[in-house]
Amino acid sequence: MYKAIFIDIDGTLRNDLGEISDVTKNTIKKVVEKGIKVIICSGRPVESTIEVSRACNASNYIITSNGAYGYDYKNNKCIYKNPMKKDSCIEIYNLAKRNNVNFIMNTENGRVSTKERGVEKENILSEPIELFLEKIDVMQCLIQDSSFEKIRDLKPDVEKIKYVGIKNQSKSLTNPYEKPRNITYYDIADEKTSKGYGVKNMCKALHIDLKYAVSIGDDYNDISMFKETGLSIAMENANNEVKTYAKYITKTNNENGVAYVLEKIMKGETTC
Repeated sequence: MYKAIFIDIDGTLRNDLGEISDVTKNTIKKVVEKGIKVIICSGRPVESTIEVSRACNASNYIITSNGAYGYDYKNNKCIYKNPMKKDSCIEIYNLAKRNNVNFIMNTENGRVSTKERGVEKENILSEPIELFLEKIDVMQCLIQDSSFEKIRDLKPDVEKIKYVGIKNQSKSLTNPYEKPRNITYYDIADEKTSKGYGVKNMCKALHIDLKYAVSIGDDYNDISMFKETGLSIAMENANNEVKTYAKYITKTNNENGVAYVLEKIMKGETTC
């Protein structure tokens, strides 16, 4: 029997309207009641990941910032963390400032931005970045803008920065057939950070053998957790390259693909 299931949010748990269906919520509740930990694993910051976890009846453990931070929100306990090097954060901040794009930091205590975005629970950086970083660990940085071209053209400069990597990005930056949305972005974290890194550290803390873990996702940043878990599941709406790393393909996010495969797992119809 599997002991932990790690689930991505957008394109996986949520449908294209950004909703989690009642079918999915009820199925996750049944899985948790069987003693299996359902853990949301996301590039999002702490607060919004907690909101999703609670909304879908998942367990009280989350993995945020593309694997940089693991947290138990029931007991207000850090499970593990892999913060960015401060010099790298400063370099990304300066790059964003020179190009007049928004710079955002995910921390243990919330999100901090250089520009007002009207986002609830997001603070504005009100002091020099150097002073801020003396007090706060940053798990992940984002740079974003309404101009697709501006963010696209910054990619070579981001890739030159030491000790970090792009962990996730707007699909329009990797798929020429994907239309750019209102905001184009990069998620940037320490070079060791990945969802796979997060899954390994969470399972270690919970004393769960990785062969008894399941991962479900749809995008490139989910591949690293596919490589770590005994069972890896890609959504039908994932692109073909992502699917090649999965052992099982479920239905799309618009067809309750998560609920569909969780039911199969509970019935013992999927195996390592």
